Amino acid sequence: MKVYLKYIALACLVLLLFQACNVKKFIPEGKLLYSGAKISLESDTTIKKRSQLKTELESVLSPEPNSSFLGMQPGLYFHYKAQREKPGFINKFLNKKIGEEPVYASDVEPVRTEDLIKNRLQNRGFFYSNVVSTVNRKEESKRMNVAYSVEVPTPYLLEKYKLDSDSLQIYREIKSSIQDSPIEEGMRFDLSAMKLERERIDKELKAKGYYNFNSGFLIFEADTNQYVQKKFDLFLRLKKDVPTPSIIPYKIKSVNVYPNYEVGTDSSTAKTRYAEKNFFQKELFFKPKHLDPYLLIEEGQFYDPETSRNTARRLGNIGAYKFVNINYSEIDSLSTDSLGVLETNIYLSPLKKRSLRAEIQAVTKSNGFTGPSLALGYTNRNLFKGGEILNITGDFGYEFQVGGGTQSGLNSIQLGLEGDLIFPRMLFPIKFDKNYFSYSIPKTKASLGLDYLSRSQLFSLGSVSARFGYIWNANRYVTHEFNPVSVNYVNLGQTSKEFDDILIANPFLQNSFNQEFISGLTYSFTYNGLIDENKRHQFFLNSTLDVAGNLVDAISGHSEEDPQTFLGLRYAQYAKADIDFRYHLKTGRDSKIASRLFAGYGLPYGNSDVLPFTKQYFAGGPYSVRAFNTRSLGPGTYTPPGEDGAFFDQAGNIRLEANLEYRFPLFPYLYGAVFADAGNVWYTGENSTLDGGEFSKDFMNELGIGTGFGLRVDIQSFVIRVDLAAPLHDPSLREGERWEFDYANPVLNFAIGYPF
Repeated sequence: MKVYLKYIALACLVLLLFQACNVKKFIPEGKLLYSGAKISLESDTTIKKRSQLKTELESVLSPEPNSSFLGMQPGLYFHYKAQREKPGFINKFLNKKIGEEPVYASDVEPVRTEDLIKNRLQNRGFFYSNVVSTVNRKEESKRMNVAYSVEVPTPYLLEKYKLDSDSLQIYREIKSSIQDSPIEEGMRFDLSAMKLERERIDKELKAKGYYNFNSGFLIFEADTNQYVQKKFDLFLRLKKDVPTPSIIPYKIKSVNVYPNYEVGTDSSTAKTRYAEKNFFQKELFFKPKHLDPYLLIEEGQFYDPETSRNTARRLGNIGAYKFVNINYSEIDSLSTDSLGVLETNIYLSPLKKRSLRAEIQAVTKSNGFTGPSLALGYTNRNLFKGGEILNITGDFGYEFQVGGGTQSGLNSIQLGLEGDLIFPRMLFPIKFDKNYFSYSIPKTKASLGLDYLSRSQLFSLGSVSARFGYIWNANRYVTHEFNPVSVNYVNLGQTSKEFDDILIANPFLQNSFNQEFISGLTYSFTYNGLIDENKRHQFFLNSTLDVAGNLVDAISGHSEEDPQTFLGLRYAQYAKADIDFRYHLKTGRDSKIASRLFAGYGLPYGNSDVLPFTKQYFAGGPYSVRAFNTRSLGPGTYTPPGEDGAFFDQAGNIRLEANLEYRFPLFPYLYGAVFADAGNVWYTGENSTLDGGEFSKDFMNELGIGTGFGLRVDIQSFVIRVDLAAPLHDPSLREGERWEFDYANPVLNFAIGYPF
């Protein structure tokens, strides 16, 4: 009975909404609301790409009728409501957000639309088409629509595509280009295809040095006089009186580079000649031998805009310059009737050599821990006059327990110091040609990090990490990062008796801390289609592989002791892989549906029974399942002891997560979001101390699920985010009690940047 009542209530609600959004009563007397138009195509012959042609014709139908949803027109409704003498705040707000001006029958011009349809048909080869419009007025419902009946004749088809002959060199270049033309015999007359053909030929001529040429110098002529049937010959030629500089190729006479250029200053400084290029700088700012590999423009080359764009992109990727300006000037005194000469000037305006950054955050967690965190950053660009960048980052965080509870008086201190030295070139025993990496030159990155974590009444943990590897962009979307050297030393320092008892009772956790030495390699592949912000469908993919211990295991050999050690330290041996997939669907100018799927698995083997503590997966927090505190979810259905939960992190070697979020604008720079998250971590293998944490076929019923809403301040891609979320499904509770919307105990997340 309850189910039937639920459906009856839902039907009543829909009916009320429909009545509320009925706009007929608001339409002024003598006015009819325009409800749209339709096109019907009729032809005696088969039309190739009929649906594509119809879509193009429909694009000229104007104006657009008012939008509707399930037969309702809320945008139009709230516009009318806002015009009242006392509209009220809600109606004014909704009108500002979704309101629409009404489109009336008087705004429609059927005769003009008929002409537009005929014009489009002529451009597609359908000459002498017939278009008739019929206006349908419905006085009772105060609506009007238009039906366009289009009679399409047999189109004109291409018989021959020819180039006018001439002795000029440029005609030989055009003739060579036409051999690869997409225009072919049998296709119908198509004006847009001819426009694209002119642009294609122009691009190919530019790549062969025709610096002053443009597509407007080409003209098409169609001849139907040779045929009785609807066929035509297409002729391509140059327009008359095209300037001579536009039909000759240009070569690069000299390349001038200004590595330390300041806008508005005199650029005539000391010249250094290197690799057949001229470098102008008052004092050595950027060593020519390190800058030359980025310069693809060479003396003696024909002008090529693609080479120019590639050079500009490479120079911009160095990270030392804020502006890259490449321009060309003609040298008239050296030009001839068959060849032009250019001088190339490359102006490079550097960024500030040094910069400081500070970031302060305050963290409050629902488990009673609160405290500040401070991050300081220092950057030095062009450190050794070769574009090198030094980044040093220091982090300090302090959390303490407020209020009562079993954890009263506990605190956590976290210190971190990391330095990155980035060389904008590949430091490798084998030297690669500068054209070997076509899109960008790989960067070499060396990193060293120190971290210290102290949790009062439990333990302190110190670690030293070092990495050496390469980063490069394969194209605009794809990035590779390969670290053949990745070393990490972890030392569990002072521990309390309470924590020692925890380790003794939990061999799984103890083994994860005992692996002091981690040595291996990492590889990461990233495809980032989110940079195309205007695309309706946007994709992102990141996949990471982390393998450790194999080389150390081979070097150290095997001894009788178990576990094995290297330099007196127990080393870790494992393989770990994860994948992060994101899909964004753009639903409006500033709104979108963002989704993410994450899956990760770590396999300990050989010298390791479990993954090292620093390599395990965690769930919960502002970038994960936001209805649960950071690192407090899982593993599986495990329930931490005590009322306040455990003070050490809950982790596993498997992580699965899914997120869905709708983002929409509220006010300038302020956006809202509603979201749902689901995920958890698990372990594999035996671990009797973490009851319910093992991965099983019932994992779908062990997901932590939460929902909530948030606010984002987005100023030029700098995002400050606040999310409030509550659990819907808590796997740590007993079966039968897990599904409950615990809105009375929400989790507040404060973060920088979007979660995905």
